[in-house]
Amino acid sequence: MAGGRGLRKGINKPTIRRLARRGGVKRISSNIDPDSRDIVKDVIKQVLGDALFYTHHARRNTVTGVDVVHALKRQGRPLYGFDA
Repeated sequence: MAGGRGLRKGINKPTIRRLARRGGVKRISSNIDPDSRDIVKDVIKQVLGDALFYTHHARRNTVTGVDVVHALKRQGRPLYGFDA
């Protein structure tokens, strides 16, 4: 990428802001970014780990939406509107 302006990957500041807005937060302190980034990464790792367990148990190589729904339900975070 010329000029060092490549595609930025990861959980950046606008992503954290959008997640907070969706959760009902009105104002966000500027120093909360690193903590919230770590929390989001941990939650994603937990959900994907459980989803991979379901995928492996079914002897598949592709993680499906149903696997993620089951993983969320197992962690006590059911995703409503999806029948699993």
